[in-house]
Amino acid sequence: MNYRILTGEIEHEANTFSKVPTTLEHFRARGLLLGDEIPPARRGTRTALGAAFEAAEKFGWTLSHPLAASATPGGTVTNETFEQLCAWFLAGGEGCDGALINLHGAMVAEGFEDPEGEMLARLRAMLGPDAPIVATLDLHANVTEKMAANASALIAVRTYPHIDYYERTWQGAELVNRVLRGEIRPRTVIAKRPMLDGLDGGRTQAGPMRDLIDRGEALEVSGKALVVSVCAGFSWSDIYDVGPSVTVTADGDSTEARRIAEEFMDYAWETRAFVSTTDTEVSVAEALERAKAGEAGANKPLVIADIGDNPGGGAYGDTTDLLRAMIAADLQNAAFHAIYDPEAVQAGIVIGVGNKGRILLGGKQAPEMGGGPLEIEAQIVSITDGRFRCHGPSFLGGGAWRSFGPSLMLRVGGIEIGVISRPEQTIDLAQLSSIGIDPLHCATIALKSYHHFRAAFEPIAREVIKVDAGGLGSAGPRTYRHIRRPIWPLDEIQL
Repeated sequence: MNYRILTGEIEHEANTFSKVPTTLEHFRARGLLLGDEIPPARRGTRTALGAAFEAAEKFGWTLSHPLAASATPGGTVTNETFEQLCAWFLAGGEGCDGALINLHGAMVAEGFEDPEGEMLARLRAMLGPDAPIVATLDLHANVTEKMAANASALIAVRTYPHIDYYERTWQGAELVNRVLRGEIRPRTVIAKRPMLDGLDGGRTQAGPMRDLIDRGEALEVSGKALVVSVCAGFSWSDIYDVGPSVTVTADGDSTEARRIAEEFMDYAWETRAFVSTTDTEVSVAEALERAKAGEAGANKPLVIADIGDNPGGGAYGDTTDLLRAMIAADLQNAAFHAIYDPEAVQAGIVIGVGNKGRILLGGKQAPEMGGGPLEIEAQIVSITDGRFRCHGPSFLGGGAWRSFGPSLMLRVGGIEIGVISRPEQTIDLAQLSSIGIDPLHCATIALKSYHHFRAAFEPIAREVIKVDAGGLGSAGPRTYRHIRRPIWPLDEIQL
């Protein structure tokens, strides 16, 4: 029988503390493809949709692929945007026998704290109670009862940096095929605890997250569970269901699945305060001292991650304090990627390649956090349309083409600076090389990211350190209004 399967993706991670709402234009800026635009962009890539196309060929499915939409993490999605994305996506579900889709799991929309749960509920109502609906998720998803109730299975990625979307989608495809063949009837249950965060922020190198993922995979191999997904949650979403979760998918009877999920979350609660010691966070002054000390004869770069202004967590991506300090320290053979500032890009275009001029750079979104605009005399080294092909292992990679809009590289003293028109964290070497920065021959590379950069940059680095130079993602108290209370670590709790 030739089954018709709905596929596609809607990805967004909401930092509800951002003052910039996410609109359809933000999805168009990062990636919004409709219908027949999708196959040429995703087929043959090691991405979630790349795997879906390969699975369709293997199992003889006809794919309905109405929408692939992704926006850089940012503020709450407007209601109009959410409803339009839903309309496009669900229009492709008519007449389908099942669904294999890629979501994030930490989107928040106006009127919907749980938009992915709402989307899955609408899809379930359309396809019927027994149709296989499998969704892949980011491991920083804030998973809800509504999501678990309306999906046959929720399959979270198991790596951070996320490099296994392709494999997880294949896992989902095999599950969908087994349902269609009548071999299994998957049911998914969820367990949570009163935790705002925990599981070491989702780090999968070692610690409780690694332990639970390994135990879950062993259960899958043994056949005691179809899927075990561990999610660390995303604490920058001020919603009731924020926080870590475990979902377990079983065949038919979910009694054992419930026991496993609760046991796993007991362990997550017991280890909630665990923090990796592998991440070294230092002051900006110490980071620059290390950079200066290693300039002479460096054959690998010191990588400095500016975690306070990570666009991958919804920060604005335009703070200037770290760059200002690098310029003051007169670093040589250094790179900084990247400042989000479309106005500065346009100013650089007017100045022209090879010329020098004054530019007011960055600090425009929230100058009170991480530094206001930086006035510099810079040489314009390159100007591009911002389009490049990722070649790294992380989720932007897999051979997919990306664009950060008109971009340029300018030079101030011994520092080469990337300036982009669309905010994005730095996770792929091609982001630097596409504008003329050679990351393999820098003594120092400063970048705006938190952890995803490690997949591509750690192998080339002599050392990796983190600094919190201010920004929306900077450590410090946040005022929550919608999370459930009491909750750890904001409240004292005895379970």
